[in-house]
Amino acid sequence: MNEFQNVAVLGAGVIGASWTALFLASGRNVAVFDPAEGMESDVRDYVKNAWPTLVELGLVKHGAPGELSFYRSAAEAVKNADFIQESVPERIQLKHALYGKIEPLLKPGAIVASSASGLPLSEMQAGWKDPSRFVLGHPFNPPHLIPLVEVMGNQRTAQAAVEGAERFYEQVGKVTIRLHREVPGHVANRLQAALWREAIHLVKIGAASVEDVDTAVWAGPGLRWAAMGPTLLFHLGGGPGGLEAFCQKYTESFHRWWEDLGDPRLDAETAALLVRGVAAESANGSQAELSQARDELITAMLKASANLRRK
Repeated sequence: MNEFQNVAVLGAGVIGASWTALFLASGRNVAVFDPAEGMESDVRDYVKNAWPTLVELGLVKHGAPGELSFYRSAAEAVKNADFIQESVPERIQLKHALYGKIEPLLKPGAIVASSASGLPLSEMQAGWKDPSRFVLGHPFNPPHLIPLVEVMGNQRTAQAAVEGAERFYEQVGKVTIRLHREVPGHVANRLQAALWREAIHLVKIGAASVEDVDTAVWAGPGLRWAAMGPTLLFHLGGGPGGLEAFCQKYTESFHRWWEDLGDPRLDAETAALLVRGVAAESANGSQAELSQARDELITAMLKASANLRRK
């Protein structure tokens, strides 16, 4: 029996459905809540479509894609749950209302994690009488495929809840990082926001097209970033002297580049420029086709790196 055998997923949108697929693959009993019409069929279809990828990645331990339980009542979904992954829309009043409904019904020791990407933990905690069991558990989309989860608690969070969440995520195949300070966007979203800001700037000043900027990422540093993070890579770039030598050698270059980085606004004109560029890049391929291509590439990279990372 798993430590967190009974799992509830609150919210069956794209993120919630993806979490559901992963939790089912790990052999958990999964109860899904969403009040919207048609969501049960949507989440079941999502899980069914994600299952072959989970099998290919070796993430299916037990269970089957059809074994989830679906509820229109949050109370019914959480009543037996050891771990609850909340993924409802990011409207603070909606989240607070949900927390108020489920808090009196939770099992002793149950942990609740929010997938929120834009709301601060402290703001969400205001919806709890006792926030000690509540943590941030922010995934990268799609959660069943991308390993990262950003976990955070604060002075109002029980250390056991943070450690339990990390343990649970690692049991289902995730890679966790611990956030020690509340910052807007957490860590990974801030990193991609910084890169996208400069990508937009380069397009706006006519330095390169949308497609060529995207190509520069996936065919260049993106390949290295899939292996190691930027600071460790620059440590290698310093040769025998490591990062200390790298910093000494390239300080002036980086200062010059940083001073020239852009600060564009995502206004209507800029958005239209990007939309035209991505339409040309994608040859107007459908969202389903592009998503499938993305997932196939990510799956291939994960499979290729899995054995190496185990060494």
